[in-house]
Amino acid sequence: MEIRQLHYFMAVCEEMHFTKAAENIGVSQPTLSQQIRALEDELQMPLFDRIGKKIMLTEAGELLLRNATAIMDTLQNVKDSIADLRHIQGGTIKVGIMPSDLDYRITRLVVDFHRDFPQVKLTVIASIDILRQVLESEVDIGVGTNVPQTEHIVSIPLCTEEYVLTVSVKHPLASRTSIGIEELKDVPMIIYPEGFMGRELVEEAVRPHGFRLQSILETSSATSIINLVKEGLGATVQPYPLIRQMNDAALHTIRIHGGAPCRNLSIIYRSDRYLGQAAKAFMERIQDYFQPRG
Repeated sequence: MEIRQLHYFMAVCEEMHFTKAAENIGVSQPTLSQQIRALEDELQMPLFDRIGKKIMLTEAGELLLRNATAIMDTLQNVKDSIADLRHIQGGTIKVGIMPSDLDYRITRLVVDFHRDFPQVKLTVIASIDILRQVLESEVDIGVGTNVPQTEHIVSIPLCTEEYVLTVSVKHPLASRTSIGIEELKDVPMIIYPEGFMGRELVEEAVRPHGFRLQSILETSSATSIINLVKEGLGATVQPYPLIRQMNDAALHTIRIHGGAPCRNLSIIYRSDRYLGQAAKAFMERIQDYFQPRG
């Protein structure tokens, strides 16, 4: 069994179509089919059920796909670790982070890191599905919220952040410094759509009090939420450090008492993934950057 054959096999699995897979990897369709047949002959098991022009993985094919993915991940780790020995200051890092934190919080971190490691290619991806991206190796590391513990994930706690009610300075509640969580029932909200972590955390906090948020506008963009709040269309509930980082005189924050929502930020990465010196340096910067200060 050759690595090349596994590449061909995985390409077919991705498309479930021999012609499309051959085009994607730059070989002829007969060559691809020949290599798959050779693999099946070696394993003495069919890997695909061929039904007309359609194909499906057999049980043996599904087993090979799971193991082939692990083999390719291991091979990539080996390549990365050897390359890291040659170029400690080089390499690439892909980081997944929540859109609001990417928009408002980590610009200085990225600038400072690039200044100290100019040869490192850093890609920062806004995501609401960071755990999946880490598990599927779409990113090297992630900064996630309330990440569940799994055997495949290393989680390094960063900080706990309290949510606050955020309004325009012209909002009727702008004279308040605190508000009871049960009072949020009557506050028109501008917030993320259902399914977004920032929305679910707040809904979980108010649910024991017998109500759901009074959502009047929903958007997936933190920037849009803040701009709509500044226009006086409603209030929102956001992490206090995020609002503080904006330093916007048009916004007023109100502490929530009686069970304020909180989020626990963590760095996460796959336990079986090799992390180079540059990635480790970036994680150290993240840990320092998110340490509570005052």
